[in-house]
Amino acid sequence: MKQVFEFVSRRITPHQHHIHRRRSLFPSSDVVLPLSSNSNNNRMVLLLSSRFSTRGRTAILVVLCCCFCCYFLYQHLTTFSSSTSTSIFDSFHKDKDIEDHQSNLQTVLNNAAIKTTSTVILTTLNQPWATPNSVLDLFLHSFSLGHGTRKLLKHLVIIALDQNSYKRCLLLHPHCYPLITHHLDFHQEAYFMSPTYLNMMWTRIHLLHSVLQMGFSFVFTDADIMWFRDPFPRFYENTDFQIACDQFLGDPDDILNIPNGGFNYVKSNNRTIQFYNYWYSSRERYLGYHDQDVLNRIKFDPFIEDIGLTIKFLDTAYFGGLCEPSKDLNLVCTMHANCCYGLENKLIDLGVMLEDWKTFKAWPLSFKKSLNYSWNVPQNCSLLARHHYNSEGEIIEQAPLG
Repeated sequence: MKQVFEFVSRRITPHQHHIHRRRSLFPSSDVVLPLSSNSNNNRMVLLLSSRFSTRGRTAILVVLCCCFCCYFLYQHLTTFSSSTSTSIFDSFHKDKDIEDHQSNLQTVLNNAAIKTTSTVILTTLNQPWATPNSVLDLFLHSFSLGHGTRKLLKHLVIIALDQNSYKRCLLLHPHCYPLITHHLDFHQEAYFMSPTYLNMMWTRIHLLHSVLQMGFSFVFTDADIMWFRDPFPRFYENTDFQIACDQFLGDPDDILNIPNGGFNYVKSNNRTIQFYNYWYSSRERYLGYHDQDVLNRIKFDPFIEDIGLTIKFLDTAYFGGLCEPSKDLNLVCTMHANCCYGLENKLIDLGVMLEDWKTFKAWPLSFKKSLNYSWNVPQNCSLLARHHYNSEGEIIEQAPLG
């Protein structure tokens, strides 16, 4: 200890007037400690200096901890705020490839729209339907096989529900838009009536409402619908909302027709904007139902008449499906793989459907009109049962189709 005291004494010169100015741990202040030549005073200086140094280090640790906690809280609140206030129509930011191709929805729709009517053709899909040799490939191929349908591809916008389906779309088609929803993951197959399926269907209705608000009319088509003829000549004039059917009763004005939300033609106006908003908000009244079931209920609501919405149901002779196939291939515009559960089953029957169409196209015109040629589907698609799922995705009920 004596050596330490001697060292301190040597560091203090007479010119310092026995004052040792020790720099504080905080640059803005100094701690002034009086020193004398007395060794007892020197001990006091070292003791005070040591205590101050310890307290200073403790203070720094406390301040750093507080700063870290505040920063963490700020980041958490910022993330929470952005995730709850941002629209569900956000684009991907996960890699450079996605960011380079990122586009505003309005721009994509403008580029694809039929200029005279501001009409676009829309479809949505996720990764299982977008993989090679899956639904997307068959869907696009049908446009190349159909009568007068290839020209419609330039008006088609594909809405991708996950990153991989967006990337695949960019490889195949010029008009793609990435749509993601916070807290929801749509990259896996969505089984009928599962929670993922329900979320996907209601996300679609929200999207279509936004498209109408932007001033675009649209033909919405599920990607498991094959396009064999231009459908526009078969649409009704002066009608706000027209929709395909699982079961068509013979009268396009009959409200008892059973609609299918996978194919519809909607004109953008105040009536349809109000209707889609009402449709989307009605999901809260009918929890656990998908958009099509809810439509089947609200189509009777006085609200529809109050807003003056005009509705037509499309004849399955032109807009058929596996629920009720188009019987005459000379008339058919589209065929839907509805009433079919499981992706593999859909792919098999869609493939058969395309082969049937190619066979029909190859026949001479006289044969086409005289022969009663029909579809060879369904084959793998089962109409015998529908599954209902609980919140865990487990099957809780298996009931026959009505």
